[in-house]
Amino acid sequence: MFERVGVEESAALRKLARRVRDELAAAGLPVAAPGLDPVLAGGAVVDTDDGADAAGGVFVAWQTSPRLRDCASRAFRLKQLDEPVLRHSSVVGAAMMQAMAQILASVGFSVEDARDEYRPQQLRVLAGPLSGQRSVWSIRDDELDLSGWQDGPTGGAG
Repeated sequence: MFERVGVEESAALRKLARRVRDELAAAGLPVAAPGLDPVLAGGAVVDTDDGADAAGGVFVAWQTSPRLRDCASRAFRLKQLDEPVLRHSSVVGAAMMQAMAQILASVGFSVEDARDEYRPQQLRVLAGPLSGQRSVWSIRDDELDLSGWQDGPTGGAG
């Protein structure tokens, strides 16, 4: 029987997944919206598996454009295994996984290869940056300089 993690751990996984999406988007990568039909988009796909087993956690995959996927799928379906699109699609996936791993590691995430036959070319996110650590892209106090603002006249007359 499939068992899920507890409510608190599930919330922590969703929070970690959101932080991963934010960092990949901050790097300029397209990030698929959670629940979006995969036929419609390409880019980083961040998935949360709340199973209470070794296969659970937060995972990151790269999904090429719908057109490239269609071309690769067609070649595979027709057993045209020497078609350049199959090699290219694989190279793109591997390159993007390496790039996303480096991007996430740069800001303090701990990631590894998913090492799961059901999740080929995916990353497993083991942990995020330290709790309370601000994102490098977050708004800083010095950006909120309000010195140009002046108090309006008092007494209701202008």
